[in-house]
Formats: sequence, structure tokens, C-alpha cells
Amino acid sequence: MPINFSLSTTTQGQQAPCPCIFRHRTSYFNKLPVSQNHVKFKALFCLKHSNKRRHNKAPHNSIDSLPKFDTSCCYSAYSKMEGVRKLDFVGSVESNEYSKELDVAVRAVQMACFLCQKVQESLISKSSSQVQSKDDNSPVTVADWSVQATVSWLLSQSFGSENVSIVAEEDVVSLSKADAAGLLKAVVNTVNDCLAEAPRFGLQGPAMALGASEVIEAISRCNSSGGPTGRFWALDPVDGTLGFVRGDQYAAALALIENGEAVLGVLGCPNYPMRKEWLSYQHRYHRIISKLTPPTSESWDKGCVMYAWKGSGEAWMQPLIQGDKKLVWPNSARPVQVSSIENPALATFCEPVEKSNSSHSFTAGLAHSVGLRKQPLRVYSMVKYATIARGDAEVFMKFARAGYKEKIWDHAAGVVIIEEAGGVVSDAGGRRLDFSKGIYLEGLDRGIIACAGARLHEKIIRAVDASWSSSSL
Repeated sequence: MPINFSLSTTTQGQQAPCPCIFRHRTSYFNKLPVSQNHVKFKALFCLKHSNKRRHNKAPHNSIDSLPKFDTSCCYSAYSKMEGVRKLDFVGSVESNEYSKELDVAVRAVQMACFLCQKVQESLISKSSSQVQSKDDNSPVTVADWSVQATVSWLLSQSFGSENVSIVAEEDVVSLSKADAAGLLKAVVNTVNDCLAEAPRFGLQGPAMALGASEVIEAISRCNSSGGPTGRFWALDPVDGTLGFVRGDQYAAALALIENGEAVLGVLGCPNYPMRKEWLSYQHRYHRIISKLTPPTSESWDKGCVMYAWKGSGEAWMQPLIQGDKKLVWPNSARPVQVSSIENPALATFCEPVEKSNSSHSFTAGLAHSVGLRKQPLRVYSMVKYATIARGDAEVFMKFARAGYKEKIWDHAAGVVIIEEAGGVVSDAGGRRLDFSKGIYLEGLDRGIIACAGARLHEKIIRAVDASWSSSSL
């Protein structure tokens, strides 16, 4: 149950209770130190107080530093939470200007993860012809088209199709071919099976099943070219499709971009293990072990949705909806933070699995020169952004082959989440990623670097400058 914060009345001469603690508002938090014996507790602060703190630049390492207010209410709530390892934070977004967009986006990504899990089980359990190849030889599955159609339909129903503009990865060329009738039927059935579950996720489904033309229309609606003005959604229905078809890590990513800047990000990671050590193993091994020693119904074994909105200073993580359960906000959401590790020798860095997506030799040289001593954590998809945001790794580096152009849907959601969790994301020249130039990250300087902290980030930037001329990229 959420902690119940209430304001007490005061008598003359008493200090007023902290005015920023109240029910159902958790946009701003004072970070308290974490010990081995208690959870990370964060006092709830309102926008006005948070802005005042930032303006005055006063140190806020504990609630003791709140001047002029009686913080006993904070201590009372905090004392109740000592020794508790898992709490249901309210995670309300009422006071956020993107509250409705975030609410719908999180629920839509939860549904996308539900859909993907069903399709992945089918792909792993039996040989399937429902995997196609795109022009660049990357795989695309029933899940890619189905998620795109589902999310497109949900956004249009929630905000009105005339108000929704979407940039997304998939098109309908393959589905529209004469010999693709079987594939299209599979997509339509998958979409309808998912939308039938919409009420369980707190969204409204269609009055009757969608037909093939309606599914095609929903996919085709994702035809925005982005740009520097207005707002649009950036969707990657299944990021890391190769990991998806191999039964490994993948992600469903949705971001809202406004006037060229990513302002909201939601990242669904269905196979993300809650135990950090399992990230080092292929997910199929985790599946085998889980079957031998299945988790209890109360445990949170794997799978999460992370989300954040610009300016909140917080990123959140909630478990996936399992079985027949319903999504009741905030769905056991809890805040995530980047790691505090600054020593390169203790830091973990991650990179893409496939050498074709990033130069392993160049990142190995960078790691050595910076002092990163651990073996790289190679992970499919935007799950790499999630590892940084959750504090499971400290560095993510990607240096693609010459001529490759990064797409905005591969990064937008992850960037928002890492930055609000306290991390730094830039190109190799130290510039923030620019989402205002269309579907590509135009003008990207060499590669992408994401770090838990500024010091590690600066060291890697310097190392790239020192070694780039001798690279073959």
C-alpha cells in the first residue's frame, strides 16, 4: 500500500509542517543516502519548493537540510519504511503537464510487452515462418507489425487520430504483398487478441475486432517524418528484433518529442532480469533455470517498464502485468537512479551484441585507455539504456560503421530516462542528441556515449578524441 502522507494542523508558535508533503503527488524528491539496512526513501516535494531549492543551490543531502519547516512528518514516514525492501510508491503524475500522455504511453507499452511475450513464446517453442527480412537484412516479426498497429490504434483512440503523429520503424510494404495473406492474418489476429485485453490495462478496446484494412491503416498512420516543430511520437515496436527471435533481450520503446526535444520516454523490457547478475547470461539460460526453480507468485523475477518525463528529475520502474492481473496505477512503481560509481576500474560498460552495430575493437581500446577493467556487458536493444538508468552498468558506448545513420526511435525514450535518472547522454563530441532533424540523428559526432556520471563521461570523451585518428571508423 502507498504510504499515507497527511498534513497536520499547527498551533500558534509551532513550525508549519513541510508544505511539500502531500498525498498522491510524487514529482520531486529529496534524495536520501542509502544504507544496507534500509530502503532509499525520498521525501515528496512540490514543484514550487523544488524550483526554490534549485534557485538557491542549497545542498540537499538529507531532510535535515530543510530550513524553516517542521520535518517531523518526514521522519515519521521514513521511520515506518526502515527495513522495508520493496514499497509501492504512489508514482502519481497528476502535477505533470504530460500526465495523460505518460499514463496512456505506459499502459500502451505494458500491452506491447504482453503482446511480445506471447509472440516470443511461440517463436521459441516451435519453428515459425513469421519472421521476415527487411532491405537491410534485419529481421522483422509478427510482433513488430502487431505492436506498431496496437500502439498506433491506442494513441489515436486516446487523443484522436487527428492529434496523433507517429514516427515508427515498420511499413506495410511486406504485409501488402499478394503472397503475404497468411502473415497479414497472423498480425490481425495478434492485434485483436491484444486489444481484447485493453480493459485489463486500464484502456478502452475496440467495440468489435479490427479488420485487415483497419490494422493496415493503423500501421500506415505511423508515417510522420518528424522535424523541429510540433509534437510527435517516436515508436520502436520491437527494438533488438534479433535478440527477440533468439529468445534474448529486446525492448518496446515509445517517446514523445515536442519541438525537436524528447520530453517523455517509456521503455518496456520484458526479459530484463531483476537480478543484475543474470544480465551477463543469455536469456534462454535464465528461462531454463526459472523453470527448474520457478519464482513465487509474489516475486518480481523479470520484466519491467521504465518511464520518465523531462524536468521531473526522476525515472520510474514498474513490473509487467502478469497472468490475469489488472494494471492499477502506480502498479508497484519505484524510482530508479544511475550508479554512483565514478572509478573506471569498478565500472561496467555495455555495448551492442553484434559487431555490425558497433566496433568492439574500438570500444575495447577506449575501455583500456580509460581504465575500464571489467569485461563488456553485451546486450541487445535499448535495454542498454535501462541498465544505465537502473544502476546496473555505468557506461554505454556505440560507434557504428561508417555510413550508418542512427534513427531517433532507437534512442529517444532511453535518453529521457537516463537523463532524468541522473545520467548523461551525448554524441562523442559531447553534444546532446538532436531529435529535431527528422527520422535520423543527423549531425551525430562519431558515436553515442551514455554514462552514469559526468566524470566518467568526460574521461571517455577525451579518450575518443585521443584515439579517433588511429581508428578505422
